[in-house]
Amino acid sequence: MSSLVRGGVAVFYAVHGTATDRVPLLLSHGFGASSAMWSPNLSALSRDRRVITWDLRGHGRSDSPDDPAQYSQEASVDDMAAILDACGVGRAAIGGLSLGGFLSLAFRLAHPERVAALLLFDTGPGYRDLAGRERWNAWAIAQAEAFEADGLAALGQSPEVQGGQKDPKGLAMAARGILPQRTADVIDSLPAVRVPTLVLVGSEDRPFLKAADYMAERIPSATKRVIEGAGHASNLDRPADFDAAVTAFLRTVDS
Repeated sequence: MSSLVRGGVAVFYAVHGTATDRVPLLLSHGFGASSAMWSPNLSALSRDRRVITWDLRGHGRSDSPDDPAQYSQEASVDDMAAILDACGVGRAAIGGLSLGGFLSLAFRLAHPERVAALLLFDTGPGYRDLAGRERWNAWAIAQAEAFEADGLAALGQSPEVQGGQKDPKGLAMAARGILPQRTADVIDSLPAVRVPTLVLVGSEDRPFLKAADYMAERIPSATKRVIEGAGHASNLDRPADFDAAVTAFLRTVDS
């Protein structure tokens, strides 16, 4: 377990597994969660490769700075690149759940040469139209206001947000700075993805079923997997099925 400091902000990360002959995997968690959400999966996923997990700013063991300018999608993508640098990894499989999946797509857009594969879990590519982005951004601000008013009671009951350290101030700042979408760059980039991509979604994660279909249709050579009986936190609801799907996909990337 380590942390790196960027602009005065300590960003926590951890490396699991020691094998260096296979493509490493960088996993990003969802909003309100932390790297603790991957704990049930690490034994299986790190058996034959390095798996790097980390906490977004305002989440888990990373800092929650007071400056709103320290929170953005761009800063998150830069944190991901800096963590790979700190681990001596030039190119990796980049994956994540929900917000972590969107950031994985944003990372590929910014650093395509560093992406060997994409793994997109229970996530979406954002919105092309302004009205969609405005609705999403209004929801993000509502999340921030809920944390400011109600503290951690605003977290909800989804399994991925139950573990790990929590700071309502940091989560409110992240909701205002990292969640909002200002352009259609990510969704417009889908046809340009040229790496193997796994689109995985829980069968009961109804808000993201159409998003999964959309990404699978527009990303060339994408593979779509539905985890039966799983909700939004597919890795926690059905960990054995999730691990099997991810492991099988990564073996095709290794070859």
